[in-house]
Amino acid sequence: MAVAGREGKPRARRPRRAPEGGRRRGRLLAGLGVATAALLALHRFVPNTPGRLGSLLETFLFWSGPLTAVLLLCAAVRRARTALLLLLLPAAVWAAAFGPLLLPAGAPGPRELTVLQHNVADDNADPAGTARALADSGADLIALQELVDPALAVYRRELAPRYPYHSVRGTVGLWSRHPLGAARALDIRPRDVTEPWRRALRAEVRTPHGEVAAYVVHLPSVRFGPGGLASARRDESARLLGRILAEEPSGRVVLAGDLNGTVDDRGLAPLTSLLAAPDRGLALSYPAALPAARIDQVLARGGRVPAIRVLPATGSDHLPVLARVALDADA
Repeated sequence: MAVAGREGKPRARRPRRAPEGGRRRGRLLAGLGVATAALLALHRFVPNTPGRLGSLLETFLFWSGPLTAVLLLCAAVRRARTALLLLLLPAAVWAAAFGPLLLPAGAPGPRELTVLQHNVADDNADPAGTARALADSGADLIALQELVDPALAVYRRELAPRYPYHSVRGTVGLWSRHPLGAARALDIRPRDVTEPWRRALRAEVRTPHGEVAAYVVHLPSVRFGPGGLASARRDESARLLGRILAEEPSGRVVLAGDLNGTVDDRGLAPLTSLLAAPDRGLALSYPAALPAARIDQVLARGGRVPAIRVLPATGSDHLPVLARVALDADA
């Protein structure tokens, strides 16, 4: 629209300039987009000292996706075109890293086991109800952690009708629909732990598809504090367990446990470098009230883990996870 000037000649209206505050916010959104994309793509290069910052970032790497979605919405509302374009970078990187987990899993194959992993919590007020819920899953194997008296006797009693084979070592146990053999405790105790500490076992499972070496593990807890992520004990136990797995003679291995870390966390690299993580499913398992990360894992060698999912809450602060494990025919 033209506006007449003093001499009657039309004068073009000047285009409006975006307010300075709006431009600053657009630049901030664009900068956040670039930073998020860089952290997603290059998280392995974030140093782990001080405070194990790298592991802390990798624990919550999944949540960069929802964060990017919020930033995209803000950029759209403010019509910040440059920010919108740059925010497509972290969206694309996140989709490549985590998008496959959201895709539907294929139909079960002929050589599959179902494995249920659950930290039942040593202060669980309803062990009987928890045991019945786990048995109702129909899993082939049930791996449990934080088994303490007198609740242990309850789990044995409630699971026995459908799981006639079981082995418990310390505070970890395995229940199976198939015969077990050669069960033993594993020493993955950190050097500075002096009290009795048995939180890992290995057992042979004689499945219809061949023998499988099953590991049930509870790695040390991590804590958040002023100094960052305290995971030294967990990382030490993971290294000890990784050495045991590297010498495992069986071609088929299934590991189920509360690993107190996500599969993206470099602290679990001694395990994830040897075993396959799930192909599909997020299965955020902890804390049960508001799940933020999957620290309960089912990993495999001599096979794949096509899918993993959470089950309804029990009396624990963890959610149970149920995984399908497809065994290789020639492992």
